[in-house]
Amino acid sequence: MSYTTRTTRTVRTFYSDGRGPPKVETKTYTYGDDSGGSSINGGVNFGGGGGRFQIRFGGPREDGGDQPSYSVPAFSQRPQVVGRPTRKEKKDPFSGVINQSYDSIKKKCLEEGCLFEDPEFEAEDSSIFFSRAPPRPFEWKRPHEICDNPVFISDGASRFDVQQGELGDCWLLAAVASLTVNQRLFAKVVPPDQTFQDGYCGMFRFHFWRQGEWVEVVVDDRLPTYYGQLTFMHSLDKNEFWSALLEKAYAKLEGSYESLKGGSTCEAMVDFTGGVSEFFDLRKAPPNMFSIMLKASQRGSLMGCSIDADPNQLEAHLANGLVMGHAYSITSVLLMDIETPSMSGKIPMVRIRNPWGNEAEWKGRWSDQSREWSLIPDSQKAEMGLTFDDDGEFWMSFDDFSKNFEKLEICNLGPDSLEEDELDGKKRWEGHTENGEWIPRVNAGGCRNYLDTFWTNPQYRVTLTDPDDDDDDDLCTMLVGVLQKDRRKKRKEGLDMLTIGYVIYKLDDENHGPLDLKFFKYHASCAKSPSFINLREICGRHKMSPGTYVIIPSTFEPHHKGEYLLRIFTEKANQTAEMDEETGIIEDQGPHPSLRVIGVYNVVNRRVYNARQSGDYMQPVLVPAVASAPPSLGRQEIRKIPAAREIPPPTEEEQEQEQALKSSFRRVAGDDLEIDAYELKDILNAVFTREFSFDGFSLETCRSMVAMHDGDLSGKLGFDEFKVLWADLRRWKGVFKEYDRDKSGKLSSYELRSALHASGFRLSNRTFSALVMRYSSKDGQIEFGDFILCAIRMKTMLASFKNIDVENSGHAAFDLDGFIQTVMYS
Repeated sequence: MSYTTRTTRTVRTFYSDGRGPPKVETKTYTYGDDSGGSSINGGVNFGGGGGRFQIRFGGPREDGGDQPSYSVPAFSQRPQVVGRPTRKEKKDPFSGVINQSYDSIKKKCLEEGCLFEDPEFEAEDSSIFFSRAPPRPFEWKRPHEICDNPVFISDGASRFDVQQGELGDCWLLAAVASLTVNQRLFAKVVPPDQTFQDGYCGMFRFHFWRQGEWVEVVVDDRLPTYYGQLTFMHSLDKNEFWSALLEKAYAKLEGSYESLKGGSTCEAMVDFTGGVSEFFDLRKAPPNMFSIMLKASQRGSLMGCSIDADPNQLEAHLANGLVMGHAYSITSVLLMDIETPSMSGKIPMVRIRNPWGNEAEWKGRWSDQSREWSLIPDSQKAEMGLTFDDDGEFWMSFDDFSKNFEKLEICNLGPDSLEEDELDGKKRWEGHTENGEWIPRVNAGGCRNYLDTFWTNPQYRVTLTDPDDDDDDDLCTMLVGVLQKDRRKKRKEGLDMLTIGYVIYKLDDENHGPLDLKFFKYHASCAKSPSFINLREICGRHKMSPGTYVIIPSTFEPHHKGEYLLRIFTEKANQTAEMDEETGIIEDQGPHPSLRVIGVYNVVNRRVYNARQSGDYMQPVLVPAVASAPPSLGRQEIRKIPAAREIPPPTEEEQEQEQALKSSFRRVAGDDLEIDAYELKDILNAVFTREFSFDGFSLETCRSMVAMHDGDLSGKLGFDEFKVLWADLRRWKGVFKEYDRDKSGKLSSYELRSALHASGFRLSNRTFSALVMRYSSKDGQIEFGDFILCAIRMKTMLASFKNIDVENSGHAAFDLDGFIQTVMYS
């Protein structure tokens, strides 16, 4: 690969070891050089979920030292092998959209005197519809072809600039109308410094929050029209185009205009703010519903409401002026002063807007021109900006609002929605995000209904320390949101929203490791998502006592693939991190219940653990590390590592097998009393094919068995090494039979983790994912021979790494030959 220019990319990464608060790491990567070539200055790194494995190649550093090092922190998603091609970037449906540079495109267009035509969202029918041909011939026109004097924003943007067209995206319009109420947020999404005059090149830009980060989306200004009129979203002012172009940019982000049909107002609100959304059923509203709305309004949150649709009629009109199945935006919530000769006080009020922007308004109390307004002082009416135009906006008392509307959506602004100088006295949530992925056969365990696999789902520890300021019960408010990524854009691929949710469990021990099947059998959840639902994001509000909790996001049914973003908002700071094991192997087990672990590396600090048994779970205690000098290849004498699980006394049948093996070994080995992989294959298969229904160990597996003990590259095993190998095989054979509960001769990928755990291995989520991809069949089954090969290679690589890392630093320094020999001869 070559680069014609030097490219620099800065990456800011949060990572954790699953036990404490996350760490942040910022790195700048530079690719290419001035000569057009690309160079990597001396190192390769393997990032593991449970730690950072750093491999360094020899060579001088600029600072005079040797062994340059580059490290890759752990992530919570599917592992990537450094230095190998990945399809992730190619398959990312947003990669082309996000990689367009506004400044470079504008510069080129102005230099060449041309108007921008977007190759990522072309002016053709497929950008409008993906499932069918358009119902009429649309013509794409630029604003100056539609009117004489086009402007981007005319006299400031307002909620009255948002008029619905032929597309069924009232949910988007309601969100846009809410956005205009907060001018600072609006300016962040719709940069106002754009014009059809100076510097015009037929291109406009918008900013959206997409799955954890703000991205810039550029579009050309060709818009779908029919008989010279805009077909979709437009402004009341015929020469104003910000709303039409905003809709086009959002359609581009989602793949097409048709992808915008049907949705939740909060979905767009989240993309405009980076906030986390909540849904409330007003028929079952909590008693403090108005307080929640008022506090949300004070925090600058965006809100929307609706009435459930009539199944027999699209957007049915009610006698009270409201429309069923239609999305409204809430533009104000306040306590309004009322004074009469006989009484005075405050009335909870809600201001609502219909995105149609016409006379379809509420006709009950506090509607336009109703007599109730005579009780309000003129000064307060002016302060409220009260108008009685047929503009789609109206006021309702909270009592009428809660009786006539059925659904409420609140988008709470995240910590990155407003800068410190933009808060204007508003309070701001404390937030934390975690990216994750449900991988079939690995951690897509489904909901609690599927107990046998539920425990394999990703797990996140949250520690709440301080109660809310105004909570008399000393409780903490926690908002939890699980957002599934990219699903709307992938509709054209036949994919729709997954049914998702989450469950929360209380932890008595804040240092508890990942929860296993036994925990979920005997512990009930303390909170959960309002439902499992096929929306882009499911969110819930919970009042929790200070303490440590575990959040389990999942799909409803197991084995569904999908990526997600977990977000946690609290009024006070919280500590959140993924719960994960650290990759390693148990070194020793004596008669008392203390264990010795080697090869366990923390992302941040090197630790070697002496884990003492406490009930069903292991409590890590830091102990001094002991390291032995490495052999030339980093290959440890494996027989010096006692088994993780104490090997049971041999049965009578196994004693007979051992005697037969001794005889076979001496007969095959000859005078030198050593055997190679070919001879080992014959000896072992003569025994194991009688006990297991499989084709026998492959030559590749037997080569790995030899390599595990062959530090001097002789390619052979002596009888002492063979005895140690036999002990390992006996133990692994017993574990396989124990976890092959259906006696199929195979392990499921979910059983594999438990089996490897019982064999003494501790695996991070990323490492386990890699093992499943490498050693399981297409249907997620692991045969006996593959299980043995997996165990052999894990033990070999951990022992090799341990002996190269003589100081237990979590980093291993190899020269190139040593690295290749260690990896290839295993």
